[in-house]
Amino acid sequence: MTAVGSVDVELELIGWLQARLGGGVVVRDELDNALLDELPTVQVQVVAGDDDGFRLDRPLVDVDVYHSTRAEAIALAATVHELLLTQLRGSATARAVFGRVGTISRPAARPYENTALRRVGATYEIYCHPVS
Repeated sequence: MTAVGSVDVELELIGWLQARLGGGVVVRDELDNALLDELPTVQVQVVAGDDDGFRLDRPLVDVDVYHSTRAEAIALAATVHELLLTQLRGSATARAVFGRVGTISRPAARPYENTALRRVGATYEIYCHPVS
């Protein structure tokens, strides 16, 4: 049996979102200095969470959207929000099965130092476990 915590949720979500958002959107875990050249960008990061000590992981995942305007960032964040809440739940990848997906903090504008772009972020609780 695969151990609890063995699902790399960031990696799984990056691939899952990239497949749905298409090549015009960069989906990644870390930002770099070329962010302005890679807009729009969706950043996926596990920020906390827990597990049942056996098989079920419940990570809290921040999803930040970076775009050139506030309206575009809000629209892309709304698309990501809908995808996570309506399509991720009950789906599976080669390495993970996803169950309940809940919103901890809905998409909202978040401050960012670079005034040439806008950031909208949300936090989700995602129940998942390794594929058997």
